[in-house]
Amino acid sequence: MAKTIPMIITNNNILVCDIETGEFIPFNMSKINPVPNIPFYHEFAQRIAEGQYEFKEFMRSHYGKKLSKFIFAIIVPDDTTKLESIFINEFFVNSGACKAVAQMPMSLALSKDDEKYISISKSQRTVILEYIKNHEIIVKKCYDIKDYNASQIIADANIIHIDVEYDDVPIYINNFGMNMDDFFEAGEIISPKSFMKTIANVDVEKL
Repeated sequence: MAKTIPMIITNNNILVCDIETGEFIPFNMSKINPVPNIPFYHEFAQRIAEGQYEFKEFMRSHYGKKLSKFIFAIIVPDDTTKLESIFINEFFVNSGACKAVAQMPMSLALSKDDEKYISISKSQRTVILEYIKNHEIIVKKCYDIKDYNASQIIADANIIHIDVEYDDVPIYINNFGMNMDDFFEAGEIISPKSFMKTIANVDVEKL
């Protein structure tokens, strides 16, 4: 039976869950030269075969040689584009380190209990404001990370959808990157520890 391994693509590396302990182990591809405002994994495209080999060896060192039984549940930044999403899936599924992959943006992993909620997060490029309903992104707005007004984004959150104007919808501040200080007043803070605890138990069927 296939086993799920949760993974988180952060702003600077990949965290892979040890399914025995629930702890996350960082994978850093060698010879990466970060470029401002561009996700680090774009560098993988320049050395795909080498990167896939490094990752497969990393997985073998933690999970042994029988990697084909695993399904990766990949959690990605909220502003991941469709093209980036395809590249991420293809990179891992063709690495020989898993049987299959499933993918979900961070915002959809913030709450298992709320029918609807608002998510605010940051990536290397943008601040992302989203309205989530029934595990689906209904409205999404992105703001340039170099030119945004936190007060305006908080105000936008309160009118992002008609549901929000007529109902008490919780706002979750995804502080996984420890960079959301200017939004703390807007809602409930999701700490890195809390987020990783949730992801460690993610259900791949819901991705």
